[in-house]
Amino acid sequence: MKDKEFLISSVLFSVGFLIYWVLGHPYFISERIVMFVAIVGFGGTLIFYTRKAQRGEDIFLRAIPGLKAVEEAVGRSTEMGKPVLFVPGIQDMDQVETVAGVIVLGHVSKMTARYETPLNVPVSRAIVMKAAREACKESYLVEGRPDMFHEDMVHYVTDEQFAYAAGVNGIMVREKPAACIYMGKFYAESLILAETGNSIGAIQIAGTASQAQIPFFVTACDYTLIGEEFFAASAYLSDKPELVGGVKGQDMIKLVIIGLILMGVILRLGFDMGLISINIMEILAAK
Repeated sequence: MKDKEFLISSVLFSVGFLIYWVLGHPYFISERIVMFVAIVGFGGTLIFYTRKAQRGEDIFLRAIPGLKAVEEAVGRSTEMGKPVLFVPGIQDMDQVETVAGVIVLGHVSKMTARYETPLNVPVSRAIVMKAAREACKESYLVEGRPDMFHEDMVHYVTDEQFAYAAGVNGIMVREKPAACIYMGKFYAESLILAETGNSIGAIQIAGTASQAQIPFFVTACDYTLIGEEFFAASAYLSDKPELVGGVKGQDMIKLVIIGLILMGVILRLGFDMGLISINIMEILAAK
């Protein structure tokens, strides 16, 4: 759909809904009008910025220090002649954090192919193993080094949580990688992995949206992608317009929501102080 067609469709939808509302809006629950407007407005914002990215327009995404450190970590491994260890979490591909971790793995494997650095990716799920292998294979092909790729660089360990942590710890102690990268969904094994990596002197970079595990990664790792930084990193690295535009659109929606919250607080404060007669609480509670 071209921009002109998109604009015409938006105008026709708005006019059509206004006519429908004036005619009595049958089958429409009037109490849900705010929710309806919010869904349409937020959806339109996401579509607008996604289409803006698809047109090739410049969309600013701030630099994330943890991503810049990835190249530093791979370079350090290359200089020391040691491998890079990448852990994509312990959950399956139905978790968005695992998907984001595999996207970051594609970026890391491009650099290991470029610098001819060994890469070790232990996984705990069969489907993740297949997806990770495809991501690495594509990266090595893009870098013109398909001969360096071998399927054993992505290998299955076990589905069991602490057995997997023990297996990865064993790899760390035996191979002593110069860089350990943790990107995905983690639980109680996060601190076990990070402390072992810290004990061997590896540079460590972590990324997760698991709130309970972020403090452990922040404590034991050199760089940590916290929460939405992790998802923004995957969009930034993928360079896909729909992902980059989605991140920008979500940021704008958050700004609108923050603005509405502040406006509500100001209106309530003004009512309590007797400066205005508008009671925002009555408006929100009205059915």
